[in-house]
Amino acid sequence: MLDSHALLTQAERQCHKHGARFTPIRRRVLEMIATSPGGLKAYDLLDRLATEHASARPPTIYRALEFLIEQGLVHRIESLNAYVACPCPEHAHGFQLLICRSCGRVEELHLDDVNEQLTQVARQQGYRIERQTIELLGLCTSCTEQASA
Repeated sequence: MLDSHALLTQAERQCHKHGARFTPIRRRVLEMIATSPGGLKAYDLLDRLATEHASARPPTIYRALEFLIEQGLVHRIESLNAYVACPCPEHAHGFQLLICRSCGRVEELHLDDVNEQLTQVARQQGYRIERQTIELLGLCTSCTEQASA
């Protein structure tokens, strides 16, 4: 699990550096995502936020998520339609996500050579990559050990 305090401090610095407003709602959404062991869906976030802010509605969550994604603080897990905190938002390159199909744990990898190879192949085929999402679904070590026991 991520150190949510360190992640929030880093997010504040990054937003300040880019002149972006890190509002209390955006901060709280990032904190909820960062303290979750796996990805959270938007409506799960809304349910949690609504207990603290009665005025929270779907657009509140989606605007916060859009901001957090633009700042590189959160990634969308396409296959699960869920969101996970980025442990290293200063890393401007592509990433890969390891997703445990049993417990939902998500780990982020940065294999830049993989991304570059895919980009080169796409260029050779006449494509210009705009977004790249690589998700690897399987079992984490803990779940593999439990399944073997």
